[in-house]
This record gives sequence, structure tokens and C-alpha cells, in this order.
Amino acid sequence: MVMIRWSNSRFVFRSGFLLAIAFLSLTGAQRTSAQGCTGVSNSTAGAITWTPQWCQEFNATTVSPPDTTVWNFDLGNNNGWGNNEVEVYCGPPGYVGNPQQCPTMLNSSIDTVYLDGGGHLVIQPRNISGKWISTRMLTGGIKNFLFGRIEASLQLPDTTNQGLWPAFWSLGSNIATVPWPACGEADIMEVWSPSVFGGPGPAGNRSTLHTTLTDGSGVQPNGSFSFTSGAANNTAFHSYGVIWSANMQQYYIDNPLQPYYIATPSDLKPGDTWPFNLPFFLLMNVAVGGTLGGSTANLANPQPLMADYVRQYSASTVTKPTLGNPPSITLKAGATTGNSSAFIPGLTSGTGFVYFSCSTNAPKASCSVATNDPLNTHVVNSSPVGAAETATVTVATTANSILPPFFLEPRTRIWIPMTIAVLLALLIVAIALRAQGRVRRQLCGIAAVLVLAGVVAIAGCGGSSMTPPPSNNGTPPGSYSVTVYAFTESNASDGTNANADAHVDIPLTVN
Repeated sequence: MVMIRWSNSRFVFRSGFLLAIAFLSLTGAQRTSAQGCTGVSNSTAGAITWTPQWCQEFNATTVSPPDTTVWNFDLGNNNGWGNNEVEVYCGPPGYVGNPQQCPTMLNSSIDTVYLDGGGHLVIQPRNISGKWISTRMLTGGIKNFLFGRIEASLQLPDTTNQGLWPAFWSLGSNIATVPWPACGEADIMEVWSPSVFGGPGPAGNRSTLHTTLTDGSGVQPNGSFSFTSGAANNTAFHSYGVIWSANMQQYYIDNPLQPYYIATPSDLKPGDTWPFNLPFFLLMNVAVGGTLGGSTANLANPQPLMADYVRQYSASTVTKPTLGNPPSITLKAGATTGNSSAFIPGLTSGTGFVYFSCSTNAPKASCSVATNDPLNTHVVNSSPVGAAETATVTVATTANSILPPFFLEPRTRIWIPMTIAVLLALLIVAIALRAQGRVRRQLCGIAAVLVLAGVVAIAGCGGSSMTPPPSNNGTPPGSYSVTVYAFTESNASDGTNANADAHVDIPLTVN
């Protein structure tokens, strides 16, 4: 319900931005960050070591502009960015193309984006003579990301009342050639007032994936997080992150071992595509007004969005799962019982979640994997609360024709009409023998006609002109297999089955 109201998405591209991204991708793709991850320690979560690969720490000791070799900036209003937003976006002072409303001198009292000299990046929406200005910064055209752990430490503005719409999110880097939403959008942090479509406000967060068929409403259900013990997103810094691997995205706040939302390709509708096995770029902004920002009538002197850091980590190699020998499946084509096999995967504790999928070589059949994980029924937790989690593979086959195959063979189909005609003729002759005179002659004539009809039927069904028999549309009896694939959170492949971390074949017999 909350996300369905989003008919056009927070991010609807106009042609100008597409051209800019395409240009920047060509001219700036080789630029690298002026700041590395020196001094940033590895992060250990369970049995996985996360090594920092890209870091923005914002550690300037004086008020400074953000690094434009790392960040690009969207500019202007562009008809509300497709969401009826009211702000004009500005880059730092002197940024090429800045609208006339944007500050021209570095000053923390008037700028919309700056480093505060105390270790933070600040995005500060401001009302200048009745017109709102703010900032949206992005790595598009400079730095693309593919897998790993993406995390930002943020303190958000107060969204108790309407007016502001802060977000930390990502878009498919191929958006210039694969327009939104097919390029994919992943919202790591997105917050707005509870008075607008039940937004999370200061007490929580919302995470949403947008794909070709889910459009603005996103993959359902989307990820909803609520702080506990009186914590809030506008009174302290919290780390907002996603563990991103092939075929799996896990969203967390503060603790990567406790994701509150997991999404996989199996969560998509039939016919949809999973765009998240390709590179993405990052964005961070504070929108004013709009579809989710709501009314600005009572918005005055808003708090800023402050970022302590933005990082990407890579995972140490996770121990591969062991899948054992799941029970074989034997069933009659079309059966809806006895068509599953359950097993407990062997996972090393502390290695996170594992995504399971399957395929089968049985014709006109399909398979699915369901687990008893409480967060997502397509993954298994290596460190569950309680007993080890189970994966159940279910096969759906297609029932065969109710006629035995004997009746569908061409020769059988030729002789059936003749046999029926002869039997009827004999029956009529038997009756005729008891009849007399004219009645007997009439019955014998009918018998002759039936025999002749049978002969004609044989002639008409012979040769190449014979009408094909009705097809047997079910899954043919035979021996097949179902293959189960496992993807860990260190898998950085293209997500195809050939690149799974582990797989096992389950024998399938169809009767």
C-alpha cells in the first residue's frame, strides 16, 4: 500500500540527464577517487571479513566543497524530477552549470552541500526568497559499483512533519540505454513523513527495489525497518547498508548480521527480470516536497542530512555449502502430492544467507525452492535462531491425456472405425436373421453401408493425408533430474546457474 502510490517513481529521467550521464560515462569513467581507504579497518561480521575497497570519509579539517573527482551533481528542477518536487538542485559553489539560485561562495551558512570540517558531509535544504534549493549528488559517470557491501553512516533531517524526502540509493549504470525502471533501482535509505502514505518518519526506514514490471511500486513487499528503544534516524548516526551479491540483496541498519529485508529473483513476478547482477552507481539527496515529501507549508529551518562516510567493502570467500543427497522424487505426471524433496543444507555458521534456485530437464515441467526462513522463503540462514533451516524443492509437471497411448497410435486410429462398423454390421445381421421379408433386406442393406463406411474411413485415414493424432501434452514418463543451485553472499558472478557456489542433482521419475 505504502509504495503503490508511487505512480512514476522518485526518479524519472529526462533526456538532458540521460545525455549528461552518457557523456560523463565516456569522459569520466577512468577518474578515480582522490581519497582511498587508508586508515579504514576491515569489518568482521560473523565468519566473513569485509575489506574496504572504496571510501569517502569526508575528513576535511576546514569547511570545504565535496570532491568533484568523486561526485557529480544533478542540477535544477527539471519539472519536479517526475515527482512534483519543488527544490532546485545545486552543486557546490562554482560547479559548472549551477542554476542562478545556487550560492556562488563557499559558506556553510548558505551552501546546500559542503564538508563541515568536523568529519561530515552536509546536505542542507534552504529556502531562499521563497524558493527551495537542495543537493543531489551521484557517482554516475565517475564510479560504478558491482556487488559487495555498500554502507553509509547517516544522520537524517527530521521528517516528523511533511516537506523533506532524504534518500541514499542506486541506479543501474546502463540507464542511458536501458531506461528506468528496466535498468533497476535499489533504495537503501528512503524516509518521509508518516502523514504521507504512512512514511517511516524519524522512527524507521524504507528499502525498495524497482524492476521492469514492479515499476514505481517496487518489489512487494518492500523492506520496512523500525528503530527500537527510542532510537531515531534524526538524533544519531546510523549505518544504512546493503549486502549485494549475485541474485541476492540484503538490507540492514547498524548490524550486517541482522538484515531486515532480503530480495532475490524468486521474489519477482513471472516475466520480470532481475537487473541487479550488473553495475550500479550511488546517489544521495534531500528532495523537498513532491509525491512523498508532501506539503512544504510548515517546513522551516530544516535539519540537514549529514554523512560520516560512504563505503564499499568486498567479502572474503565464503565456505561453499554442502547439499548432500536430497531424496529423489517419483510421481505421476500432473500429481500435486509426493512431488517434493526436502533437505537441510550444510552451511558454515556465520557465513550469512544463501539463496537457492532450481531447474529441471523434464519436459513441460518446472520447479521451485521454498525455505522456512522467516525473512525470505528463498534463502537459508547459516546462523538461524533455533534449528537449522530446511530447503524444499517442489516439481510441477503436466498431466498427460486421459486416453492410453494405444488409442493415439495411427494404425489404431485407422482400424477403430472399421472394427466398430463391422461389429455394428454383425449385430444388425443377427437381428435381420430373426426378421422376415422386407425388414430383413433393409437391415442387410444397413449392414452393407456400415462396412462400406469403415472401408472409406480406412482409405481416408491412410497415407500422408492422415490427420495427425491429438497431441499428448503432458510430461512424458521417464527419468529426469532437478538441479538445485546455491549462491552465497560472496558470489560475484553474473548470477547464472553455471556460476553457482554449489549444486546438487535430485533424481526425478515421472510415471
